[in-house]
Amino acid sequence: MIRIMRRGEVSESELFARKVNSGDVSGVVAEIIADVRANGDAALKRYNEKFDHAVTEELEVAGGELDAALAAVPRRLVEVLERSAANIRAYHSRQVRHDYIVAGADGSVLGQRVIPLERVGLYVPGGTAAYPSSVLMNCIPARIAGVDEIVMVTPATGGQVSPAILAAARVAGVDRVFKVGGAQAVAALAYGTESVPRVDKIVGPGNAFVAEAKRQVYGQVAIDMIAGPSEILIVSDANTPAGWLAADMLSQAEHDRLATAILITDSAELAVGVQQELERQLAALPREEIARASIENNGKIIVTDDLSEALDIANAIAPEHLELCVDNPFDYLGRVKNAGSIFLGRHSPEPVGDYLAGTNHTLPTMGTARFSSPLSVDDFVKKSCFSYYTPQALEAAADDIALFADTEGLHGHAVSATIRRGEGREA
Repeated sequence: MIRIMRRGEVSESELFARKVNSGDVSGVVAEIIADVRANGDAALKRYNEKFDHAVTEELEVAGGELDAALAAVPRRLVEVLERSAANIRAYHSRQVRHDYIVAGADGSVLGQRVIPLERVGLYVPGGTAAYPSSVLMNCIPARIAGVDEIVMVTPATGGQVSPAILAAARVAGVDRVFKVGGAQAVAALAYGTESVPRVDKIVGPGNAFVAEAKRQVYGQVAIDMIAGPSEILIVSDANTPAGWLAADMLSQAEHDRLATAILITDSAELAVGVQQELERQLAALPREEIARASIENNGKIIVTDDLSEALDIANAIAPEHLELCVDNPFDYLGRVKNAGSIFLGRHSPEPVGDYLAGTNHTLPTMGTARFSSPLSVDDFVKKSCFSYYTPQALEAAADDIALFADTEGLHGHAVSATIRRGEGREA
């Protein structure tokens, strides 16, 4: 059963504790990456057979398979995928940045170019759970950004890729799909094989091996983040039904035994009600074993003196998902400094963001919301700055540049700035 604690009973170490995947997998992942670099497709097929029990003749999913999957899944699911995709496009289209130019009175011209990445790799889990929503969330912002080619990798458990994932790939506009998962898929995207093209950036969630592989290939390619287990923190007043809050906590607890679900409230009576509701709802949950381990080992209900104190704790924890189940939630929005995604009011449960609202569900975890942001169009572009100086503009600036350079002991820089006006300086 989840514990109920007063704020003063919770130590700082317990308050901020987060469970991570146990065991050091770095050595195993390093071996897999080296194998894929050396042996390419042959290594991928060997790992497919070893880990996913799949004999893979062709690693790439044919276009006809995508169309067949779209036709095979229930029409109602296709309609929901398309509705979700439309909402994601509408929301993320507002994030597009544009080139700009700043013209100086002296004739100088400065500017910035926003340039889409050429090729991006999407990792989509397909093992114990398949997440077509992740296909939409990772592909559509990349497509809006103008990425030339979007490549998806996903495990083919038992030789089959989830039809829902393939249908989502078709709806989202993925260009190529490969039947490979795990650390080996990350290595293939980072370095390329005979079949899998090398990409510029890898995005998408995965298990401990995938996360470690992304860590190890970072620098060879860009990555979105090193994601930890799912998190939800709910701040609630006394007026939210206990059953709603318990359900919201379990929506994340069912992801992973290491997931974290926290409720902070100023009502001791509500805390007891949620504790009881959690036990009742757990008994009926299909993933009860996973969710119970999460709730009992990582879950917390904290009773505070007031909601202001609750928000202070929420900001300090910096959760992946933050629900504000309070009267007049917009009055509290300005108080939130650290959260991946914020859900306002009693009728905005976290799953609306996971699936349909249009905001992104690829979010910072493990307290990194203190300095990180949700996945966005910005993640799929790079920026270049440019400068143009006329002879007159350089003449006016040359002495200032030279002073800076000489102060830093970089005489060659000073010469470069002054030599063009005809005076020259010996290096």
